[in-house]
Amino acid sequence: MPSVYLDHAATTPLDPRVLEVMLPYLKDRFGNPSSFHTLGKQAKDAIDEARSSIAEILGARPDELLFTSSGTESDNLAVLGYARANQKTGKHLITSLIEHHAVLEAVMHLEKKEGFQVTYLSPDKEGLITPEQVARALREDTILVSIMAANNEIGTIQPISEIGNVIQKFRQEKGRAWPVFHTDACQATGFFPLNVEKLHVDLLTINGSKMYGPKGVGVLYVKRGIKLQPLLFGGPQERGLRPGTEHVAGIVGMARAFELVQGDLQHESERLIPLRDELIEGIIKTIPKVRLNGHRTKRLPNNVNISFMDIEGEALLLYLDAAGIFSSTGSACTSASLDPSHVILALGMPYEVAHGSLRFTLGHATTKEDIAYVLETLPPLVAKLRSISPVRVDEKYFR
Repeated sequence: MPSVYLDHAATTPLDPRVLEVMLPYLKDRFGNPSSFHTLGKQAKDAIDEARSSIAEILGARPDELLFTSSGTESDNLAVLGYARANQKTGKHLITSLIEHHAVLEAVMHLEKKEGFQVTYLSPDKEGLITPEQVARALREDTILVSIMAANNEIGTIQPISEIGNVIQKFRQEKGRAWPVFHTDACQATGFFPLNVEKLHVDLLTINGSKMYGPKGVGVLYVKRGIKLQPLLFGGPQERGLRPGTEHVAGIVGMARAFELVQGDLQHESERLIPLRDELIEGIIKTIPKVRLNGHRTKRLPNNVNISFMDIEGEALLLYLDAAGIFSSTGSACTSASLDPSHVILALGMPYEVAHGSLRFTLGHATTKEDIAYVLETLPPLVAKLRSISPVRVDEKYFR
């Protein structure tokens, strides 16, 4: 039985070239970067080189990068750290209803527990947030806007540069340095350039596990001059904003992974888009009563999110797993929850549609043979589940 991994939005396999550069720091070069001896200096030098490498790709300064444990921690530090450090300036935040939970839960905490006001922007039916929406939501007391670069569930790519330009113009008109703009770019790292100047962002999140790098390491870009309040307290590592002994092997691996995926953007996108479209068109052609979620063209090259009407997505997921096809019902961070996707609901879909959604995300190893196997396997499984399902979704949702 074939084994087809189509859950790259959840995590990616470690690139062998990344493992190669990590191994010395997992074995012989095990020193603590804060130690004043040769092994410690080797570790510190490795971190400095990794920081410089990532900064060069981002178009940033090395001292504008903070290493963290994950994309979630980077998002939390951006949102909570900035809001708490700058609340005397204002207590209004702007985000969207389709952000990753790492952002949404952070702003909801600030709203419920710390007296902040939050404007939640609704996407259109294809998952887009417009610059005009952001412009209308800006207020005198707005201090932070957080809009993700590309959605982790439906793959819709947001106009980040245009939104950033709107925020910059607002600041210029007011003659001040706020509000600042944060974007979660974790899903975007392998598919389009992430130059912070061209994107007009002040804070940017990426992590290793979405780019064929190691799990357990993330980066937060913090534009020089921006003040954050730390979430953790301890030593002076990462300018005191993220104390704790650094994950040297992970940091080295992430830098190499970022270099590799950003260097192969065009080739990998050109390879994946035809496979993605073949899967979308094949599903729509062979299975009735389905709906593509997300924008048809302004979407990540590897993302296919489909709602299969009249069935439960979890049941289909288990049948596919038994057939050697590994996909997801949405964000891996919420896989333990039976709640429907907040992203699909935000598109205006009812619970029945959200519960029937599956996400297929392609990657380096995905082939035409993989897509053919999925298209051969999927229709009879959907038909079988529909034959025993009591659910019937109104036809207006899958026209």
